Amino acid sequence: MDKSIKIRTKNIFFSYQNNRILNDISVEFPEHTLTAIVGPSGIGKSTFLMTLNRLWESIPGAAMKGNVEIRFDGAFQDIYLPSYSLTSLRRSVGMVFQTPNPLPMSIYRNVAFPLKLAGFKKKDYIDHKVEEALTRAYLWDEVKDRIRDDAFTLSGGQQQRLCIARTLIMEPQILLLDEPTSSLDAESGRIIEELLISLKERCTLLVVSHYREQVKRIADTVFEISDGHFIPGDTIPVSPEIAE
Repeated sequence: MDKSIKIRTKNIFFSYQNNRILNDISVEFPEHTLTAIVGPSGIGKSTFLMTLNRLWESIPGAAMKGNVEIRFDGAFQDIYLPSYSLTSLRRSVGMVFQTPNPLPMSIYRNVAFPLKLAGFKKKDYIDHKVEEALTRAYLWDEVKDRIRDDAFTLSGGQQQRLCIARTLIMEPQILLLDEPTSSLDAESGRIIEELLISLKERCTLLVVSHYREQVKRIADTVFEISDGHFIPGDTIPVSPEIAE
């Protein structure tokens, strides 16, 4: 499996309303791996994820300095160049949040929404991509007979997998997940963990997690954020402040 570097950051500083959150972070993430980012609440884990898809730019009072480069088509691209397409970046770097956020529409339309937003119109193609995304998200067999039902009829765990499927339909090269199992029961969380491990064949994954046992089960590499810095998890124990 290819373990070339997929993401590299250099001298990342991030502040919010003049409060420093991230402090001189330079780090690399290999392709087709799952990296866990751990640390106490409010320490900057989610903020770091948002530097990789520029989602922080919509937050008033936020400011960032430094470089983020991602390897696309064999060459590193500086994603903060003014000429770099934000739409292209968001398609290639998908994000899933802590709380499932299905759209107020059917299961089918939720998953198809990004394709239709991107201008795809052929029904047969969209149907195929919806089934493919739901299958990759371990959800197709559970919803194939009610694909036109309201997405809010799904359980919490199913809604989270639906959100993952909605992200996967654009075939992102990188998947960012911000505590994707923290609002789920143990069984739903276990299914998500298996799903994430399976996705390494197609994506590079960065997962924020509070769960020590989960990190042990799924992560190839662990980083802890402490005082705004990244500390390699293979040289330190995972912080006891991280909940079991």
